[in-house]
Amino acid sequence: MPKPIWMNRRSWVAAWVVLCAAGLAAAAGLNASSTPDPQPEKPVSAECAELIADVEAQVAEARKEDEGDGVLAFSRVRDGAGDDCRDALRDHFRGDR
Repeated sequence: MPKPIWMNRRSWVAAWVVLCAAGLAAAAGLNASSTPDPQPEKPVSAECAELIADVEAQVAEARKEDEGDGVLAFSRVRDGAGDDCRDALRDHFRGDR
């Protein structure tokens, strides 16, 4: 039976360092490639822009009053705008802008 090849301690440490560095490089590459491309901003109609400005004004007024733990609520139906602005409002007020 052939004799097994024994590695000294330095060789084991060097092999682990190389493997760890390769793993970190691969993980960094995968994380960088999985970042989604930013979506281009969609044009907003004049009615939706007016509605967004109105909502922002109400939010700013509520923050200025700052009466504690309050909730600011808006109705879903608005004359003239309808449901056309739902996506524009959601995109504008999403937290990641």
